[in-house]
Amino acid sequence: MTRNAIAKKIKRSPSTVSNIARDLGLTFERGAEVVAATEARRIDLAARRVTLAEDLHQDAEKLREQLWQPCTVGEFAGKEGEWHTADLPRPRFGDQRAILGAAGVAIDRSLKLQPALGGENADAVTSMLGQLGATLTAAFADDADGGDDGG
Repeated sequence: MTRNAIAKKIKRSPSTVSNIARDLGLTFERGAEVVAATEARRIDLAARRVTLAEDLHQDAEKLREQLWQPCTVGEFAGKEGEWHTADLPRPRFGDQRAILGAAGVAIDRSLKLQPALGGENADAVTSMLGQLGATLTAAFADDADGGDDGG
């Protein structure tokens, strides 16, 4: 049984169970097999996130294509509430806005699952920002040490 399962069964805290186990020479440390299985699971989940992110991007692309495609809309209208349809050259403005919103959500979620990599100058920008941060930190440290020369 796991430590938490034992704690729940005997109605004690997990730390109490750990202390008792330690006193008895027992441990709840993970074995090498569990560590390897956990790492394999982490790798599998990372691969699934990449696939899901790609699928969400494809969904966004399909949604965006709908913005300018002919469509058929339908609604109940008239005194008798009859169903009427109309063929339009593209979706109505409200529908286009909804499509853009859905595409935006798909892209946003995909980027949270698999962040975009920087461009070809990303390392230079990161290096420049790091240098700027170090310079500002050093300047602040000088000011904190009483090195303020009034400037």
